[in-house]
Amino acid sequence: MTIGAALLGMAAGGVGVAAMTAGEKLEQLFTHRPNSFVPGHTLERLLRRASTPDEDRLWMNWAMHWGQGIVLGAVRGLMAERGFRGPVGSFLFLNLRLLNDQTLENATGVGAPPWTWPVDEQAIDLLHKAVYAFATGAAADRLIAGPAGVPAPRRPWSLR
Repeated sequence: MTIGAALLGMAAGGVGVAAMTAGEKLEQLFTHRPNSFVPGHTLERLLRRASTPDEDRLWMNWAMHWGQGIVLGAVRGLMAERGFRGPVGSFLFLNLRLLNDQTLENATGVGAPPWTWPVDEQAIDLLHKAVYAFATGAAADRLIAGPAGVPAPRRPWSLR
């Protein structure tokens, strides 16, 4: 079932990207923060393409934005199948998403280490990546059966 779990995880990743994108657009209504073209710049560098103006790379921006989330969803699907489920599994996956973004952005010279960013930008990025990770995790945990007995059945707190 591992290939199946990876494919279902990719579907869950799509759910996560949709949730993150909706959250970003809602946040931008209040903060008036402009769209980020860092994903497009990063993909441009990875493909060794000539630099183009932001308005000419919208398709590349969306390809990287959605592509990363969908592909990383495969990992969350495998995590769910192996028993890394629920909020703890999603928290671990959040760190993978942050590591993936920062590795690609900084290795290509597009980004800067997050500790050099203004604090509000750090908080916004963490919030949106958390929405992605937890939405992807909820979808993956719903779509993919985990190992038997995980999590272990527990008695209610009031009965312990």
